[in-house]
Amino acid sequence: MRRILPVAAVLALALTTAACGSDSTTTATPAAPAATSMASSPSPSASTSEAMASADIVDTAVAAGDFTTLAAALTAAELVPTLKGDGPFTVFAPTDAAFAKLPAGTVDTLLKDPKGDLTQILTYHVVPGKVMAADVLKMDGQKVKTVQGGELTINVDGDKVSLTDAAGGTVNVTATDVESSNGVIHVVDSVLMPK
Repeated sequence: MRRILPVAAVLALALTTAACGSDSTTTATPAAPAATSMASSPSPSASTSEAMASADIVDTAVAAGDFTTLAAALTAAELVPTLKGDGPFTVFAPTDAAFAKLPAGTVDTLLKDPKGDLTQILTYHVVPGKVMAADVLKMDGQKVKTVQGGELTINVDGDKVSLTDAAGGTVNVTATDVESSNGVIHVVDSVLMPK
């Protein structure tokens, strides 16, 4: 169901909820394991791809089963209606294992103030438009603007793609081109931090 895909070139997208948030920072620097090769990932079956493409980004992530923390966070931050909207969106989706890498108690603290740092972090994982993996391979070293307003730096090494966030952490893109009716999901192995 997944293939490896890099990040996309993007312009700022104004989500109505992106303006919400606080200026306080959550300190967590994701680990920087080796990036996964695009050549080594399996291709999704035609029936799985078609079923996923008919669901929106939120429903696609929920159906995958590896994004329960992300789904709970999106619900708490009231971003589900936005990501069920027309889009298109490109979402760099951290798995449950990615959220588990954060320091103990971080997710609980974020959920207590969903309109603050949580919204800032979640919208930092979204870029406007539908950007597929093939487009990103030509973007080594380029910065892209997220819906949150901050930037991500794209790192390409052959067919391996990683992202460097504003906090200096590097996350790897581990699965790509998971299409939905209103965009595309690329899976990342750590949570991106806007500051």
